[in-house]
This record gives sequence, structure tokens and C-alpha cells, in this order.
Amino acid sequence: MSDQKFTLNVSGGALHDVATRRKAAPRAVEFATPRAKLIEEADRAIRADLAEFPRALAAYDALQSDPEALADWDMANYITMRKLGYNDHGRVHAFITGAASLAILELLLEGGVKPDIIESGIGEVDDVYLTIILGTMLHDIGNQIHRAAHEQHGVMLALPIIDRILKPIYEDVFKRTKIRSFILGCVNCHDLNPPPLTIEAGITAVADGTDITKGRGRKAFALGSVDIHSISALAVDQVVIERGQNKPVRINVTMNNSGGIFQVEEVLAPKVIRTPLSKYVELHARTRPQGDEQIVSRVRLESDHFVVDLDGGETVDVGVKDSQLEAAQAVAGSLGTGVESH
Repeated sequence: MSDQKFTLNVSGGALHDVATRRKAAPRAVEFATPRAKLIEEADRAIRADLAEFPRALAAYDALQSDPEALADWDMANYITMRKLGYNDHGRVHAFITGAASLAILELLLEGGVKPDIIESGIGEVDDVYLTIILGTMLHDIGNQIHRAAHEQHGVMLALPIIDRILKPIYEDVFKRTKIRSFILGCVNCHDLNPPPLTIEAGITAVADGTDITKGRGRKAFALGSVDIHSISALAVDQVVIERGQNKPVRINVTMNNSGGIFQVEEVLAPKVIRTPLSKYVELHARTRPQGDEQIVSRVRLESDHFVVDLDGGETVDVGVKDSQLEAAQAVAGSLGTGVESH
């Protein structure tokens, strides 16, 4: 059985060889432009993972061809990219994070982790796959209204789509409603505002955080958004989701430039630390030897801080900057309430 489950690899903006995945073979989705190719390869990976789960596959088939979902993805992308200058938040992001979330789920299940749907007795593995693919692919549609409160907007916009998809799959209204609650939790908590409470929502959050390669940042950069977000995204060449050494999941980030540390610290690390997946995910980042002048050679996440190996051989501990948590604490302080921190 292969350790490597999912690889996002971008090199020079070209689409490279893609290894289609069988049960024991590694899956690689190597992408940049064009968008159609990214979606095509992510779709192939998703279908491979869902082949043995009929309810989840039926839900995915319904979602990826749903006119309302397609319009939601396009409008979310219009607002985030055209109006805000952010990275991709549309169809490509939905499909890539969908594929990544299934890779994470598979590794967790192999590692003996019980998602909440199973732990609670509400459903089985097929129901978990269904929840993860719908919740992850719909997580960012609220951006079409506004980036502010996009999680809550997303819940509202996802409701009719989810209801339409689930109704023919679950005749039992009682179970259908419970499964829907888990999907909405994935949408509502993907950006840690509020932090996820379930394994399922944690998977969506972490999968969202893995889409940090330069394939996502290039278009925003080309549109004129030259800031730390777009520049640092261009510094990330590869994200690999694989079986961990000490935990079920290991995420390896390879950078061509140490500026990519911003993406790891600001985007990915908080989504590992502040979700129920913190006990199950290892996070490592390194710079390529042939990249820029080497300052940082390797970074690994330990609990809530980074251990940084400098090129000179020194090792330093650095706290993770969590902007979402800092903002929540500032608001809570102004209201005279508290924000729980872990």
C-alpha cells in the first residue's frame, strides 16, 4: 500500500504526467493551467476514491453538474479574484480541495480514526465520504456575497443544494437531516471562524489549507495583486499528502523560496492546530536546495509552534501566527467576553 496519497505539484505552469490511482498505487495530480485540466485531473482522483461508496458518488455526480453550484463557484471566484485580488476560490479550488479532503479522510480511516458520523452511530463510511465531498466542495461559495462572514453566507447558500442532492439518496428524513448538519458544519467552520468541532469539519479546513501552491497564486498575481499572499503562493511548488511516520497523516510542503513560509504559517498551520485533526496530522515544510539564498532549510510543526532548521545548522522555535484567533480575541476583548485558546 502506497504511503503517498495525493500530490499537488506545479512546475513552470505546465501540466505534467498524471499517475491515475488504483487501490495500492500512488495518485499524483500535477497541475497549473489550464483550469479545465486541473478540474479534469481532480475529478479523476475524486471518482477513484468514491468508486466503492455509492451514496457519496451519487452525491458527487449530482453536485459537479448542478447549475446552482456551478454558478455559485463562478460568482465566488468573481468576487474574490476580480474585486478583492485574492487567489482562486471557484471551481478549481473546489475540485482540488475535494480531492485533497478524500486523501486525508482515507489516511485517517486507515489510521483507525473514527469520524464523528461513525462515532455517533449516525452513519457509516459511505456517509462520511458523502459529507466530506459535499462540505469541502461547497465550503467557499459564500464569498459571492462578501468575503466578510463568507462562512455563514455559505451555509445559507449551500442549504438548497444539499437538500436537493440528499433527498433522493436518503429517504429517511431523520437521518438525512443529521447528515446535512455535518455537511453544514464543514462549510461553517472551514476558516476557523468558528473553529471546527467535528473530524469531518476539520478535514475540510485542513484540505482547504493545503491548496497553497503557485498554481493557485499565479492568476491573482497576473491580475495585479502583488502582495505577500500572491508572492508567497508563487513560492510553493508542491504539497504532498501521505501516510505519516508518527501520525496517520503527513503533509509535506516544498518551496522554491523561503517566502512560502508565509503560506504555511498563515494558511495551513492554524488549520492543523485549531481543528480536531491536530492529533492526527504532521506538517513539514522545506526549501529546494536550488532555490533562493538559503535561510530556512526545513520547518516542522510541533504542537502549536514551528521548529525551524536554519541553513547554518541552528534550530529555533517560532510561535505560529494565527491571525484568525488574534482577530477573534480582539473582538471578544472589546465585548468583554473570552475566546477559548488551545
